[in-house]
Formats: sequence, C-alpha cells, structure tokens
Amino acid sequence: MAVPPSDALGIYLSIPFCRSKCTYCNFASGVYPASEHARYVDRLLEDMTAAPAWAAQTGVELPCQVDSVYLGGGTPSLLAPELLTRLFAAMRAHFDFAPDAEITVECAPGQLAGETLEALAASGMNRVSLGVQSFIDREAAVSGRLHNRATVLADIERLRAAGIAHLSVDLIAGLPGQTFASWQESLAILKDIGVPHASVYMLEVDEDSRLGREMLAGGARYHAGLVPNDDAIARMYATAIETLGQAGIEQYEISNFCRPGFASRHNLRYWQRRPYLGLGLDASSMLRGSSAADESGRVLRSTTVGELKAFFETRAPEETTWLTPAQQHEEAWFLGLRLNTGVEVAELEREFGAAMVAPALDVVRRLAEDGLLSYSSGKVRLTAQGQLLSNDVFQEFLDLVAVSDRG
Repeated sequence: MAVPPSDALGIYLSIPFCRSKCTYCNFASGVYPASEHARYVDRLLEDMTAAPAWAAQTGVELPCQVDSVYLGGGTPSLLAPELLTRLFAAMRAHFDFAPDAEITVECAPGQLAGETLEALAASGMNRVSLGVQSFIDREAAVSGRLHNRATVLADIERLRAAGIAHLSVDLIAGLPGQTFASWQESLAILKDIGVPHASVYMLEVDEDSRLGREMLAGGARYHAGLVPNDDAIARMYATAIETLGQAGIEQYEISNFCRPGFASRHNLRYWQRRPYLGLGLDASSMLRGSSAADESGRVLRSTTVGELKAFFETRAPEETTWLTPAQQHEEAWFLGLRLNTGVEVAELEREFGAAMVAPALDVVRRLAEDGLLSYSSGKVRLTAQGQLLSNDVFQEFLDLVAVSDRG
C-alpha cells in the first residue's frame, strides 16, 4: 500500500465550557464552575508537553510544524484572557507554526469580552466561527441560545474592527418553530453580512441531546413538537445550497460553504485524512505510524474520555485503534464523499491497490443507478439526493469493509 507523504500537523483543542447548554447539542460540553477553567488548562498543557513522548512510545509520527489550530467546544471564548494567552504561548513553544497557519476559535455571540478578543488577536487568531444557528430571535431563544440578531451583528463588526476578516457563521435547519419563511430570512441576513464562510447543518435527532431524546420519546419538552418534519428540513437545506451559491458562497462539503479561498483548512484535513492531534475532553487524533517503528503504512485513531471528572482522573486515551488497510479504505470513501470534489478512484487505487477498490466500485455503480452517486471521468461524487441520504450511502461502505475484514 502506498503511504501518503509526511504532512504538517493540525491541533484541535476541546474547550468544553458553556454558559448554557443548547437543547439540540450532542457534544461533550456543559455548564461547569469557572474554578475548573484553570485546572483544565493546566491539564491541556500537561498533555501538550507529554505528546511527543506519547507519540514515540505509541509509534506514531507527530509532525513538528503546525499549519492549523482549532479551538472548539463548548465556548472557548469563556476562558479568561490569561488562560488563552497561556495556551497559545505553550503551543508556540512546543510546535513550529507555519507563517500562514490558520487559527480558528469558536465563539458564541455575546460571549466574547473585549479583553478576550484582544488576547486572542494578540495570540494570532485569524479566523472565528460564530455559533449563530438562527438570526430569528424567537428560534434562538427556544433552542437555548443567549443571543439575539443585534448581538450577532454587533460582534461581527467588533471582530472585523479587530482585523479578523475570516468569519464563519453556523446555521441549523430544523430548529423548533422554524418555518420556511423564517429560514429564508436567516439566509438573507447571512448573505447581507458578507461573511466568507458558512456552515449549514440539518438538525440531528439522537439520544445525545435533550431535544433529540424528547423527540424520540414523543414528548413535548424543549418544543419538540414544533420541529419541522424531514421533508421540510430537506427543502430548507436545498434552499440554502441554492441561495448561498447565488451569493457566491459555494458549497464545498456537505455542510460547509465558502467564497473562493475561504474554505476551512483545518476541517479539510479531517476529510482529506491529514494528521491532527486532539487535546482535551472527547478530543480525537489521527496520526500515521512512524517510519522509525516500521509502521508507516498504518494509521492510529485515538479519542479521549467524554466526561470531565473522568478526564481529570485519567491520562491515557479512552480508545486507541490502529486502522487496518480495509478501514483506511473505508474512511477514504466516506470522508472523501463529503467533499463536493468527490473521490478520485485512481488515487485510491494507487494507495490501496485495485483489488481492494474493485468491490467498492460495484457499490458505487449500484448507488449511481439509484441516483445517490455520480461516477464520471474517474470521479465519484454524491448527488443532491445523495447528500440528503449521506448516512445511508456511507453505511454501504461500512458494510463493505466489515465483510472485507471478516474475509
């Protein structure tokens, strides 16, 4: 199997602290005492310091140069300015930052104090992702958001005044009480504010969020009965693709849209299977085997624990898995298909061999007949219908690798 060349590293820092927990949220985050913030940052710095030794012991390559950093959560901007300054100073001491490194911080509108913004800008932050979810005040309030439209617009002006031009706005299609008209209003405002990047998600219904559990149970708490049906959510999503595209904000991944040159470089590395180190609560890493350990064809995925108390009590990742070639091949399909550029079959054959790719192409042809994939000029892409049913499409490749590994 061909091995991709060495690559720069991306760093993800999980900051799980929130001022309130949104009803739809299924991330490992919560409302914790501010007294835990310094303790948590201390732990992040310990893990950062220990990362090279852990990598050497585990047999993975930890590239020294960093070309993307992402602080997510949670609400990283809730950390005190001095804690954020410590985090960035430690990262720069341990790693060699590329001159044009993309440094993103997730922020909740109305929760970015002036001194915090100054500290982040001084630390090199050059991209901000704003968790807006809706520009309609009643929809934001019902979902547990603490901001209104005016707050969002004011924060965007503050960020631009601080020299942060690369701004991204998140919206969710399917919030309780959302209508097609209100969704169009949110999209219109998104166009008008001129941000270069947007993420549009369809509401997920699962047991990991309060709203999802209530919907699955048929209850009415958290306004579960006001969630639009699947057809309405699909129509909203399709409208977002069309509306944003007309404004020059083109879709480049199932949930992500940008103006030319403003794609999220950090998130792209996930879909392109490039190495990243995750630190903090429920953080994942993907690193390649080191040639020194003669494991350069292998890929390691690891994830830390998702509960804060357990995180403080343990040092080792909760889950560590060396991916088989079949599993790497599977990931190449379902991660690559998320991108509008799709999957280049010849590249997969070079990396994994034609024999491994051949059964997947049988799946591709069948799904193409069903209208879920397109396959032309050596490229495989999701169709518009395939994007709406992407989880079903990806499951076909999961089933394929399960058979391959058993065989």
